[in-house]
Amino acid sequence: MEENQPKTGKFSLNYGLILGAIGVIFGIMLYSMDAHYSQDPSNTVISILIMVGVIIWGIINFRKANEGFLTLSEALKLGAGIALVAGIITVLYTLFLSNVLDPEFAVKIAETTKAASEAGGQMSDAQIQQQYDGTINYFWISYPFILIFNIIAGLIIGLIGGLILKKAKPDY
Repeated sequence: MEENQPKTGKFSLNYGLILGAIGVIFGIMLYSMDAHYSQDPSNTVISILIMVGVIIWGIINFRKANEGFLTLSEALKLGAGIALVAGIITVLYTLFLSNVLDPEFAVKIAETTKAASEAGGQMSDAQIQQQYDGTINYFWISYPFILIFNIIAGLIIGLIGGLILKKAKPDY
C-alpha cells in the first residue's frame, strides 16, 4: 500500500509565501501612510496576529491533507518553515524599502528612537547619541534578527498549534 503523505516543505513554502506576501502588503500599507518607521505597538501586534493566523492555517490544512493526523514534529517543522520563508521575504522587502523606497529609513528609525529616549528622560545625552549612531551604523544587523525572531516565533506558534492539533496515527 503506497501512501501519498503531504510534505511539510511544500506546505511551508506555500504558506510562507502567503505570510510573506501579506507582510509585504502590510508594510506597503504602512509606507503609504508614512507610518513605516513608527514604533506603535499595534503594528507589532497586528504582524504577530497575522503570523499566528497563517501558521495555524497552514498546520490545519496540513493535518487535513494528512488524513486528519498531525505529529508535534510536523507542526514544529511547519511553524519554523513557514516563518523562515516569510522572514526571507521580509528581509528582501526591508532591503528594498531601506535602499530604494526610503533611503533615509535607518535615519528616520534612529530619529524616532532618539525622540522616544529623550522623552523618557532615562538616558544621558551621550547615551542617546551613542544609540542614535549605533542605529544608523549597524542597521544591517536587523536583517539576521528578523530571520532569528521569525524562526523562534514560528517554532513557538508551531509548538502551541501542534500541542492543540496533534493527533497520532493508530498503530494498527
